[in-house]
Order: sequence, then structure tokens, then C-alpha cells
Amino acid sequence: MPSRPLVGVIACRREVEGHPAHVVTDKYLSALRAYGLAPVVLPVWQDAVDGDLLAHLDGLLLTGSYSNVEPARYGAERAPENTLDDLHRDAAALAWIPAAVARGLPLLGICRGFQEINVAYGGTLHQAVQNVPGLADHREPQADYATRYAPAHDIEIVPGGRLAALYPEPQARVNSLHQQGIERLGEGLAVEARAPDGLIEAVSVAGAPGYALAVQWHPEWQPREHPVYDALFNGFADACHEHCARRGAPTEALAAGEEIS
Repeated sequence: MPSRPLVGVIACRREVEGHPAHVVTDKYLSALRAYGLAPVVLPVWQDAVDGDLLAHLDGLLLTGSYSNVEPARYGAERAPENTLDDLHRDAAALAWIPAAVARGLPLLGICRGFQEINVAYGGTLHQAVQNVPGLADHREPQADYATRYAPAHDIEIVPGGRLAALYPEPQARVNSLHQQGIERLGEGLAVEARAPDGLIEAVSVAGAPGYALAVQWHPEWQPREHPVYDALFNGFADACHEHCARRGAPTEALAAGEEIS
């Protein structure tokens, strides 16, 4: 069987049945698998981040989460609407992001992952977008999953950018399930798309040697049914396959669940 590139998927640290656990929602893993990638869940600890771990991967996915980056990470006081942290994930993500970019490891950030990339590059976040004058309410509706993840607003794609190279249409329609958003853009990041209210919806790492994109929406939800979601995952998968070929790693056996000695 052909090799499937190994993609590290950052976990969230949560309590499950009274015990600390490392959790990744299935929709992210299933999306990667659907595009020919082999997902590997990466556990997180606040005080122990192994930088060498990235050397064994062909891509890194930073998922969405109900937790938020701790406001102290970007020099802000906590807003009353901001109630759920994950300090272990913060430590891992903010260490892995610059390391992944420096290695040329394909990087895709989704929702919280999008916000983590902005903070990693010195940017700041709105903690409650719905309270910011001139910005819309981007939170998810309290409804069934089909309604929550349904396209909610348009985005304007910046011409000539990395997202435009993957999806050449000037506009797309995306879902919206977030309370936080970019306030000040991180240094070295480029805006790739905006919502109608001006809120940044996609960014790239301008100096990255390879694929390094992040989006505020959730493209992992039924990506084959939405052309811009499909374009993001196809581009990420292509970049991971290229990285895998350069690395020459024995991914076939790992993808098949076999032990490599």
C-alpha cells in the first residue's frame, strides 16, 4: 500500500470520568484520514513539550476547542465571557508552532488553532467578538449539529495569497462557531480572508517555507461538500505527501498499525 503521511493532531487536556485525559474530537481525525493522511494524537503537558517529536511527522494540525488561549499569554485581563482554559495545550501549541514552521512542516490551524498561531506570533485576541462595536456575533447557534456547522457568512479572499492559490474564487461561504477572534494580527502573519464585518478569518505565516495556513471556521466538518474546505484539506494533504517523500520515513507500517523496530 502507498505511504500515508503522519500528521500530528494536538490534543486537548480535559477530565474524563474523573481522570485527566488527552482528547481529540473524531471529526478532525476522520477528515485527515479521508484525505489520505494518517493522524497521530499528540498528548500535551504544561511542563513537558518534546520538540524532537516533530521530526517524526509530516504535518501538524491544531484543532478547534471549547477552551481558549489564556489571556495572560497575550498580555490581556480575562473577560467575564472567557471561562475555559487549557494551560497544557497552550504550552504545547505555542512551542510547536514556531518549531513546525522552522522545520518546514506543513501546518494547519483551525479555530483555536488559528488563534494559537496568532498569539504565537505576538498577536492579541478579542475575547468576546459579539461585544466589539462593528463586529457581528460569530457564535454557534444552539441547535443540532447540521445547523451549527451550516454555512453562516461569506468571506472575502485576499487576491494573490496562499488561500487564493488553493481556491481561486474571490468569495466563499463558511460556518461560524467562535466567540473569540483576532484583535491585533501577529507579526509575520498575512491576512488571507475576512468576514463581511472585517474580522480576520484566515491567515498564513508569511515567511514559512511551506504550507502554513489557519482559518477561523471549521473546514473539518463535511469537507468534501464545501469547495473551500476541500481545497484547504487537499492543499494540506499535498504538502504532507511532499514532506513525507522528502523525509523518506517508513510511514506505511505505521499507517497499517504495525510496529516499527
